[in-house]
Amino acid sequence: MTPLHTFSTTQQSLPGPEDIARKVLPNGITILSRSNFNSPSVVLTGYAAVGSSLDPLDKLGLVHFTASALTRGTLTQTFQTIFDKLESAGASLGFGASVHNTSFSGRALAEDLPLLVELLADCLRHPSFPQEYFQRLQTQLLTSLSIRAQDTGEMVDITFDKLLFGDHPYGRPEDGYIETIQKISRTDLVQFHHDYYHPKNLVIVVVGAIEAQTVFDVIEGALGNWQNPPQIQPDVLPPILPLTQTVRRHLDIAGKSQTDLTMGMLGPKRKSPDFLIASLGNNVLGQFGMMGRIGDAVREKAGLAYDASTSLNAWIDGGSWEVSAGVNPVNLQKAIDLILQELRTFIREPVTASELSDSQANYIGRLPLSLESNAGVANSILNLERFDLGLDYYLRYADRVRAVTPEAVLEVARKYIHPESLVIVSAGVSL
Repeated sequence: MTPLHTFSTTQQSLPGPEDIARKVLPNGITILSRSNFNSPSVVLTGYAAVGSSLDPLDKLGLVHFTASALTRGTLTQTFQTIFDKLESAGASLGFGASVHNTSFSGRALAEDLPLLVELLADCLRHPSFPQEYFQRLQTQLLTSLSIRAQDTGEMVDITFDKLLFGDHPYGRPEDGYIETIQKISRTDLVQFHHDYYHPKNLVIVVVGAIEAQTVFDVIEGALGNWQNPPQIQPDVLPPILPLTQTVRRHLDIAGKSQTDLTMGMLGPKRKSPDFLIASLGNNVLGQFGMMGRIGDAVREKAGLAYDASTSLNAWIDGGSWEVSAGVNPVNLQKAIDLILQELRTFIREPVTASELSDSQANYIGRLPLSLESNAGVANSILNLERFDLGLDYYLRYADRVRAVTPEAVLEVARKYIHPESLVIVSAGVSL
């Protein structure tokens, strides 16, 4: 356990080992806390190590379904009771799911942190999955999936991930498909919760007007006696294999005036030393200003797209480097060709010193802005723990950003960007 440290924060102060208190409970729960007495509230966020990678293939969406149902009632409280307690305190609590984790977040006045933690603990440990709310939630999920099937952007994203990541869980939608959600029963939720929900590797972050020791005491009082039963070992995830040639798909969705396009390749893992370098390069390529080089070439100069930008997505096992655009269907192939031209230029010569300097200043300048709120600080601390970045990560951040050179950006870009072997997916009307 790190020493406790109480301080008066300012908007410019960066979280670090001197003011982030960390404690691991005997049952494996990790708690992190940072005090901020400039407002009377607290933000709570965290995750349990229960992700959609555990979904059975014939029941994709089970983890997401289970997470969505956690607040629908427990063994001692109804959905209405939980809602009323939160409402009367002006508090909130919600759950979600990703490939690796089931996440949660909430907020309350500092004096109501015990209530928030009590409800979190009850929902995590003792959900009852009432049949009435199970059926309502299943209907809502199926309706959402029906709407998704007509959304060109979402269908492009799903298909892109499937083609890029193959059999890895990154290639599957966390909310499943209509046919898989239809197969899920209430018994599946009960059994899944019994098998996989436990305190080991649970992480909770609290930031706000409260002392760290009080946070530790409240959480340990509510969750410290939660035990780890014999656990089912998850399957080893398959490797993510790079593409050897370009894969092209078009999804015909009638009645759309815009075609959505995504093209890209694998990117670095979040913890890779390549990540920050690639991120700065991505800012030049398709983010900074009017969406970087891609936005300038495809949207501003050629007028081929309503919007065009790039994104670098990084997780525990891997990541993606993507270019996305919304185009008039008649301009689809022209936009693809121009994007390919920009990618080839990007790996042929270094970014300019001014392009990189502008991006570096942007990254360093916006970090304090992202940490102005309790929620921003809490989510940042959670990422330190999730990706094992070290509590001093933000203190070292500016120096690491400034150390990146144009040559380093070029080297990393050449490592990941291969214009001859991309996934290219579009969705809209076929011409």
